[in-house]
Amino acid sequence: WSKSKEEIRLFGVNYTLPFAHGFRAINYVNKDHKNAIDKDVYHLSRLDVNAFRVHIWDAEVTDSLGNLINSPQLDLLDYTLAKMKERGFKTLITPFKVGDNGYPEKNVPTQGFSNKLEKWQTYADEKIIEKQIRYFTQLLNHVNPYTGIAYKNDPDIIALEINNEPTHDNGPIATKYINRMVEVIRKVGFKNPIFYNISEVSKFVDNYLDATIQGCTFQWYPTGLVRNRLLEMNNLPNVDAYQIPFKDKKKFQNKARIIYEFDPGDTNQATLFPAMARSFREAKFQFAAQFAYDPIDLAFANTEYQTHYFNLAYTPSKAISFKIAAAVFRETPNGKSFGRYPNNNTFGNTTLNPDKNLAIYNSETAFFYTNSTEVIPKNIKNLKNIAGIGASNLVTYSGTGAYFLDKIENGIWRLEILPDVVWVNDPFAKASLK
Repeated sequence: WSKSKEEIRLFGVNYTLPFAHGFRAINYVNKDHKNAIDKDVYHLSRLDVNAFRVHIWDAEVTDSLGNLINSPQLDLLDYTLAKMKERGFKTLITPFKVGDNGYPEKNVPTQGFSNKLEKWQTYADEKIIEKQIRYFTQLLNHVNPYTGIAYKNDPDIIALEINNEPTHDNGPIATKYINRMVEVIRKVGFKNPIFYNISEVSKFVDNYLDATIQGCTFQWYPTGLVRNRLLEMNNLPNVDAYQIPFKDKKKFQNKARIIYEFDPGDTNQATLFPAMARSFREAKFQFAAQFAYDPIDLAFANTEYQTHYFNLAYTPSKAISFKIAAAVFRETPNGKSFGRYPNNNTFGNTTLNPDKNLAIYNSETAFFYTNSTEVIPKNIKNLKNIAGIGASNLVTYSGTGAYFLDKIENGIWRLEILPDVVWVNDPFAKASLK
């Protein structure tokens, strides 16, 4: 951070309700978008999330020429950013997704300029680049009506990632394109770091590093995607280390590192998020955002992204493990290694037990657990925050939802209990709101 000079350590989620299927599905279930956002942002704050990443479905906020339009989706993005700001979230915006808005449904036609484009068409075609420039310029100059601040001046929009998962096929053209977009962003007046994805087509890594970017983005889906069923094996060995093949390149050394998306897809294991957070810090990442948090009004069916399933009310053990992971990410020194699996199942304040689907965070002031446990807190007298599932030495509870106990002052604690939850179908199978 520029003022405190402390290292940035931000851990959070992607959240896509303002766009595409999330936007439409809230209408299908007759819910209110802004009320849903309010509930989700609150629940994320209970998990100690402080980071938000969003790739904007530009096809839903632009016209055919690249002009920004006052669409319902833009309004909901503005509203989400404002609500995140109220809770202290820092945001990474990826302005340019490219393509349609269908998944998992059929495409819904829009007037947006990239609606029928493929990514490879956006890097060298002058007419398309001119539309991108128009869009980027207007987006960054756009004043959020809920905050009164233009995107380019919002201190909580801490970085931009130019586009989502680029598919370059020519290295020099990639460098030229990136530099041109950086010039546009700087000319508008955005002063914070600019990032680019260098892992999607990594054979051009040298060309990306030659560009005038300040950081690089990566993703991690260590269990694969879309298996159409729950994956029940112990996946801790798969998340033991994050490998960057080109980590020793000279031009990479001064680049900040972001995980723009991550998730152990098709799993409900409570040990994986904390282990991934540990691996990210060992690999010197300073911002990591899970993909994607399920809106509470849709999470009963998991239709937004079938292979991902994460919501405080509907995946409580996984959610408390994310709260633990947030603590791990913030307290682990940059580059710190705790050894290799299975000798690192206990590290810092955290213990992982895959046989019991149990992750425990046990510090001087906090005690979090993802399943019933008999572990004794380090310092009961100093405890300020308790969060868990099931029973412990502190709590007798037979419900299946998450709960939180937070000390307000001596003798006064706040208790919050979420409803019981029972899965009646495999949430990773083909989903439906019906």
